[in-house]
Amino acid sequence: MKERGWDGLDVVLVTGDAYVDHPSYGAAVIGRVLEAAGFCVGIIAQPDFRSTRDFRRLGRPRLFFGVTSGNMDSMVANYTAHKRQRLSDDYSPGGRPGLRPDHAAVVYANRVREAYKDVPIVLGGIEASLRRLAHYDWWKNEVRRSILLDSRADILVYGMGEAQVVEIARRLAAGETLQGIRGTAVVTAAGRTTSQVSSRRSQVAGHRSQETGTDLGPVLEIPSYEEVKGDSDKFNEAFRVIAENQDPFTGRTLAQGHANRYVVQYPPALPTGTKDLDAVYELPYARGWHPSYGREGGVPGFETVRFSIISHRGCPGECSFCGLSLHQGRIVSSRSESSILKEAGALTRRKDFRGTITDVGGPTANLYGAVCGRWQGKGTCDTRHCLTPTPCRNLKPGYEKGLSLYGKLRALPGVKHVFIESGFRHDLLVDPKARGYLETICRNHLSGRMKVAPEHSCGGVLDIMNKPSFSVYEQFSALYRSICRKLGKDQHLVSYFISAHPGCTLEDSLSLALKLGELGIHPEQIQDFMPLPMTLSGTIYHTGKDPFTGKEVYVPRTFRERKMHRALIQHKNPKNTPLVREALRLLKKQHLLPKLMPGKKGKDL
Repeated sequence: MKERGWDGLDVVLVTGDAYVDHPSYGAAVIGRVLEAAGFCVGIIAQPDFRSTRDFRRLGRPRLFFGVTSGNMDSMVANYTAHKRQRLSDDYSPGGRPGLRPDHAAVVYANRVREAYKDVPIVLGGIEASLRRLAHYDWWKNEVRRSILLDSRADILVYGMGEAQVVEIARRLAAGETLQGIRGTAVVTAAGRTTSQVSSRRSQVAGHRSQETGTDLGPVLEIPSYEEVKGDSDKFNEAFRVIAENQDPFTGRTLAQGHANRYVVQYPPALPTGTKDLDAVYELPYARGWHPSYGREGGVPGFETVRFSIISHRGCPGECSFCGLSLHQGRIVSSRSESSILKEAGALTRRKDFRGTITDVGGPTANLYGAVCGRWQGKGTCDTRHCLTPTPCRNLKPGYEKGLSLYGKLRALPGVKHVFIESGFRHDLLVDPKARGYLETICRNHLSGRMKVAPEHSCGGVLDIMNKPSFSVYEQFSALYRSICRKLGKDQHLVSYFISAHPGCTLEDSLSLALKLGELGIHPEQIQDFMPLPMTLSGTIYHTGKDPFTGKEVYVPRTFRERKMHRALIQHKNPKNTPLVREALRLLKKQHLLPKLMPGKKGKDL
């Protein structure tokens, strides 16, 4: 502060991650965006949450405290899929665990409130975003109320928050209200009629609708916290309405009662345009961790992104188990070629750059430059998904833009390799029109492997996951290997699978194991399903029903069964032998033991 000549700060950001000044770290992005807008910003990284001491270090900000748990939900960061404490934390100095509390956003916000009772608190980040309304918390196995209430924050920013946070700062500086900001949620008292939820109710399209003051327009009231906590059908109803109002162009303002108050969620923020996206990523990031972390060896998570470039955001995939489409939206926003080349040029001038750009990507690697005629002005379709059951013909993946960009990156002085480590949508790459793109990627842009995520082989499970048919994966796998042979490249296809997802029975996992065995695939990349707040899969896990069809869905719940699912898929691992035997006994399929474990006999069970 002294070096910059600041007497005080306008905004203090508190984050659960170590401070890394890089565009892959949310706190750094928000800090730089606010700074570019003319505000004085300080950041407190991983404060000691057991007292208010660290929260007072930078003094009382003039405008607000911004609080985030970090790049991940703190419960995902702290616990495994079997609810065991993680032994390391990639977002902490030296990978040291335990520096971020459980439910970090709530803990930090309450410490701020304890230290400064009257300073506005703004919540942001993925933890706040996916917990903005009443939600199922798998770690506590309970429905929790909105994080706004538990944190005692004044406003919550959901989604990608650059525009919202600058608007909040501007309004607070001008002494204006925080009502009606897109991409935010606030708490209001019940019964107010101006800019809040009215007490007048009417039945509309299966859920309650209300008219409010002119600031908000029509508001949809979803089942209250008290209702969804005690009734799984009400929980599903609330989820359905929330899901139907995620589009920035068609989404309505939602209100959910919590005792004598309402949590009001305004419509999502509009997609970030190319010009604004360029501006965000062209800010003067130091692209390094705070110097104080050097003695601990730095921050492990930074090493994977040190020389990476974010080319786009947004994911139209809508995988049921993933929060990315919910957090970043379905609409893809891409940076300009010139902006990315400018960032790459700056990378080449760094002393620690050795010639390799490790990744150029986003949530889906092969959607840079993707467009759809509906996205600008009309929003996404409400009658079909962009990619399932098959890719929509109106979605243009933008391969020409991608190939042009990658070629110019390769031609930059000082650049030896341009790799793409982000995952690819294989269902888009089986299109004959994508052949040239795929061949170029295989020839020039893989570091020895391509990542794809078929997730399962059984149609019923894939339908619930909102993933394409396994036959598409088989088609792509054959195509990929054929191209690699043609190019003389020995490159691997890394395939990701999820075990114990809702809708998956032990029989389904056995079927997957046998199918992978037929294909000669012995997967290492297995993710045990973890129910995340506000996701479709998390909702099905909690209620046991599909919220859109009302059909009951089988859910593997016990840890023992979940372990058996994984063991069947990874049956080649000797450590899994007892669990494989147990699963086969339960299924009365002992005769398949020799097929899963050559050398073993059914009688060995």
